[in-house]
Amino acid sequence: MLWLPLGQYEFLIDHWMKIGTYAVPFLLIGAFSLKRNEDLKNLIKDYRFIGIIMLIAYIIHQYEEHWIDLFGNYYAFYVFNNEFILGNLGEAGSTIKPLTKEAIFVINTSLVWLVGVLAIWRSPKHVFPLIAMASIIIVNGLVHILAGVVKFEYNPGLFSSLVIFVPLYIWFVRYLMKQSKHYKKQIIGGILWSFLAHVIMVAGLLMANWFNIYPEFVYFLKLIIWSILPLVLFRRKTIEDVDY
Repeated sequence: MLWLPLGQYEFLIDHWMKIGTYAVPFLLIGAFSLKRNEDLKNLIKDYRFIGIIMLIAYIIHQYEEHWIDLFGNYYAFYVFNNEFILGNLGEAGSTIKPLTKEAIFVINTSLVWLVGVLAIWRSPKHVFPLIAMASIIIVNGLVHILAGVVKFEYNPGLFSSLVIFVPLYIWFVRYLMKQSKHYKKQIIGGILWSFLAHVIMVAGLLMANWFNIYPEFVYFLKLIIWSILPLVLFRRKTIEDVDY
């Protein structure tokens, strides 16, 4: 969507998070349309329902990160993280912005929206994409929390990480483990996949936009490929993957 000549380029890199926010009511309609003849207690155990809730949770997080943070700052993540990256590179004040708005758009629409949609689509027959989505939630949340503790200051996304991400992930893991202890390997695999996603995200960004090792679009392709990787991992079906 960034490169098709449809006139939406400037809008997307500045306002993509608004699209996600405005989609929340429709996602909720989709989530509760799964109810049919089931009661709410059974609905919240539906992996597809859980996937939609996870995607909504992350959209709320993106609102705080990229739209308006707790102090009313717009697009605070873009400013905060470029200052953080340049400070650690010893280049504070540089006019070069390693984290571009295009990169933020692709990171969030691939590692979050794409992974979230794949999780909803494949559930319940293949649960690992949902575990991957949960893993992105907790690893990203812990990064925000760790940064807040180390610097002893608020960062865009910290509040939703504490209030939404951590409780949601704990509940999800406890629910999975009640279904079967066989999910332990997938949970560990999800954390590893998410950790490497963050390594690729940061290292690839620097290689593309600071060290100029390859063009930025190569970095974007890496993110997209890594985002669809959960589709081919842990594909062996178990009874828990089918009956929930």
